[in-house]
Amino acid sequence: MRVKRFFFFVAICVMNLPGVLRGQVAPGAPGAIPMWTAGSKEAVGTASNTESHVWFTLQGGILTEVYYPRLDTADVHSLEFAVSDGKTVWIESKDMLHSLSSIDENALLYRQTSNDPTGHFKIVKTYVTDPHRDTLLIDVAFSAKAGYSLYALYDPSLNNSGYGDTASTQGDALLAEKAGIASALVSSNGFTQITNGFAGASDGYTDLLLHRRLTWLYTRAENGNVIQAAKLDGAHCTLALGFGATSASALENARASLKSGFSSISADYAKGWHDYASSLRHVDTRYAVPFRRAAMTLKAHEDKTFRGAMVASMSIPWGFAVKADARGVGGYHLIWARDLYEVATAMLVAGDRAAAERALDYLFNVQQKPDGSFPQNSWLDGKPYWTALQMDEISYPMILAWQLGKTDAATWQNHIRPEAEFVVAHGPATQQERWEEVSGYSPSTIAAEIAGLVCAADIARSNGANSDADRYVKTADDWAGNVENWTVTTSGHLGGELARQGYYIRVNNNTDPNDGYQLDVRNGGGIWDERDVVDAGFLELVRLGIRPADDPAIERSIKVIDATIRVQTPNGASFYRYNHDGYGETLFGGPWTGQGRGRVWPIFTGERGEYEVARGRDATSYLDAMSLFANSGGMIPEQIWDQADPTESHFVFGSGTGSATPLAWSMAQFIRLVVCIEEKRIVEQPAIVASHFLQPGSQKISRP
Repeated sequence: MRVKRFFFFVAICVMNLPGVLRGQVAPGAPGAIPMWTAGSKEAVGTASNTESHVWFTLQGGILTEVYYPRLDTADVHSLEFAVSDGKTVWIESKDMLHSLSSIDENALLYRQTSNDPTGHFKIVKTYVTDPHRDTLLIDVAFSAKAGYSLYALYDPSLNNSGYGDTASTQGDALLAEKAGIASALVSSNGFTQITNGFAGASDGYTDLLLHRRLTWLYTRAENGNVIQAAKLDGAHCTLALGFGATSASALENARASLKSGFSSISADYAKGWHDYASSLRHVDTRYAVPFRRAAMTLKAHEDKTFRGAMVASMSIPWGFAVKADARGVGGYHLIWARDLYEVATAMLVAGDRAAAERALDYLFNVQQKPDGSFPQNSWLDGKPYWTALQMDEISYPMILAWQLGKTDAATWQNHIRPEAEFVVAHGPATQQERWEEVSGYSPSTIAAEIAGLVCAADIARSNGANSDADRYVKTADDWAGNVENWTVTTSGHLGGELARQGYYIRVNNNTDPNDGYQLDVRNGGGIWDERDVVDAGFLELVRLGIRPADDPAIERSIKVIDATIRVQTPNGASFYRYNHDGYGETLFGGPWTGQGRGRVWPIFTGERGEYEVARGRDATSYLDAMSLFANSGGMIPEQIWDQADPTESHFVFGSGTGSATPLAWSMAQFIRLVVCIEEKRIVEQPAIVASHFLQPGSQKISRP
């Protein structure tokens, strides 16, 4: 009996010894259900060239999603730091104060600073990617009183999933691997302790919070949601996070980048961006820095394998509420033809014509289907993600092709003609309008279809296809002549006396805008009389040159919009997508998980600014508002908070929410508005369309 008790006592002691003594493989597989991180990124970065295939995002004081080898493949959940004095542990994302600063106005160079509220320690981190290798480098400076230790906490989520990773130790390196993708984390000073474990069971977070130091020193954690932790040595070091197809290649990249040194690589990284920034259009000094920042951010959103593919955002909206247990989550790191058109037209007027041409090549050669249509959105290789039919997306590439002067026979025969024929056969109604929610007759969609067909007709004539051109123009004229009949209600309940004269509605389920159809606006927004649901999508008729800015129905609708969905924030005016929108945080600021309350969008501030330019009025208040909507890293969000009342989520009236930041479309709209104000015209407006509808008989056509 005494022998049994002795061995039982020994077993209990062994269970509480460090992992290096009680077993090399971490227990607790597969670990907690993995999630992604917040969509409100404060900064993004990558090398300006195409040799390096690593992109990074920063949010909440830490490194969040890192993408490799393509922009639709996230491989990192987070890399952050913890500090312990042996009695208390501070986790960087939860227990420290944060700030972010841009340290070079002509490069995507950012510095994060974290410290405890009492000022006992400070962590300063600067990020670059190696332009010649698949490595992210972090310069880390730690200042603290004696007795404080610094730990790195790395959460890999390889190949778009937090499950299925295997973590291991090789010398002083932390390796993570999944079939086809691996990462390696090393330090210029080495690590004094390293461990691999499963989230919520045997990981570094749990160990630190239990023991206030690392005691579990596991060398391997297999096939789960793994977290790697290490104790850093010294007050100043460089971390290298390398990537590759195997752990060996990832480690080779990381060590080679460390050998080159942070200073050398940082200088090379900055020079690449300096060269790009100097190639851009020069604009008014007041907006020069945010203009270049927006253009660099858009360039950073372009993939380096599928050239021309610029994702909607390096984020997953409300990602902390989105499971990462399967690799099918696309978030916004997908390609929408609509968003890509918005970005391409911005790059064109910003001075990067080559980027716009690559975008068109991508649309035609990767995304376009044999029938001429385009998917709702897709992975970078063109594989559809969602599958609804959105007729504006099928029309925009024709406009972009005309703007770029792509009139050659191959473009016409293989791309423009199939696209135009599809629009003629399936328009003007759409399965989904530009907000991807409902079907019917949408002013914004119909505007894109009309403009696309007029552009296609001009390209057809350049190729001697006059009968096709005549059909396209006839269809465009017919739809343009009926757009008010289909989408302007004269029996609505908004705008007081204006209602009898008529205003544009968001979408009409049929050709009768006065029948009071009960519209389900989706996302939990409820069911409403379609005559009482409005958005500013009708402004596309002005932007694309189909209606003059002083058109009576447009002017009446502007007044209805201002009375219904305009919000004056401390940073300037903005607008909801439409009234009763449900795509946004919950009432008290919680994440959108299927229903909520839509907030205001900076892109509408920009669209309204373009309208004011078309009316010959000063639009600088709208441009200034867009500038102020940007966060400390210069990133303009998808949505901004619309209320002065505080919430538990601590959103600020007039600043970004948890949806998606940066939104490429927002950055693109800012660029275009800057140039529109300078040139006193809508610079992306296809002149052939404006000539046809606004200046009958005119033959003077120009392209940006």
